[in-house]
Amino acid sequence: MTRETRKTVNTIVRYVVLIVVGFIMIYPLIWMVGATFKTNNEIFSGIGFIPKNPTLDGYKNALKSYGGDIDIFKAMINTYSIVLPKVVFTIVSATITAYGFARFEFKGKKLLFAVLMSTLFLPQVVLNVPQFVLFNKFGWIDSPIYLALIVPTLFATDTYFVFMLIQFLRNIPKELEEAATIDGCGSVKTLWYVIVPMLKPSIVSCALFQFMWSSNDFMGPLLYVNTPARYPASIFVKMSMDADTGFEWNRVLAMSLISIIPSLIVFLLAQDQFIDGIAAGGVKG
Repeated sequence: MTRETRKTVNTIVRYVVLIVVGFIMIYPLIWMVGATFKTNNEIFSGIGFIPKNPTLDGYKNALKSYGGDIDIFKAMINTYSIVLPKVVFTIVSATITAYGFARFEFKGKKLLFAVLMSTLFLPQVVLNVPQFVLFNKFGWIDSPIYLALIVPTLFATDTYFVFMLIQFLRNIPKELEEAATIDGCGSVKTLWYVIVPMLKPSIVSCALFQFMWSSNDFMGPLLYVNTPARYPASIFVKMSMDADTGFEWNRVLAMSLISIIPSLIVFLLAQDQFIDGIAAGGVKG
């Protein structure tokens, strides 16, 4: 076997393996799409994703209101009323905090950075009670503008993103900032005109992570949102499951599919920047 032939065979084998593994990983989503067109009985009759007797009952029922003045579209509006501010505030606060730790020297920097990193090891369940007590005293529980969910992101509470951006900043030559300083740029202008454009892939990565995590957040809205009309999609889908009359799984799956479509679209539109950001984070020096 010649070298060219071996190279061709190896390439074919790699692609076959990748296609098979990729299909296995994406099959649950494919099955979910097919199950939305099945009846409740057919869903549990096999693992095939092609419906034998397609029906739109799942989508018709998914558009109905469950729990008063709210439906799936209202729930999605509520969801992104939380998600979009969280993404913006997280990016702004995390970028400023990372810039401060990565580029400035000040007293107690090492101690503060150690304290910041230590919060990565705190599970959210440990913080739920003290945060609830604090936000309740502030009067933020069941706020119409979701203050308990949004305001903390103004203070770089998502330590993972700060750490991620600091790692990216370490790969940016300081000479670029020195050149900006010589041209008359202060710290703020240097951050805006020099650092942020170079951090764009990493910022997009952080934004995507926050977008997906916030869209799927169940515990936060469950604790801080009490009015059914303000429920996000994550709670609305659970609320629509009636254990007394039995689950209409095609409806539940249809609602779940509708609720994740925006996340899929955002990811597909930003996937190039996301991949560049993740790849850049793995290179140091």
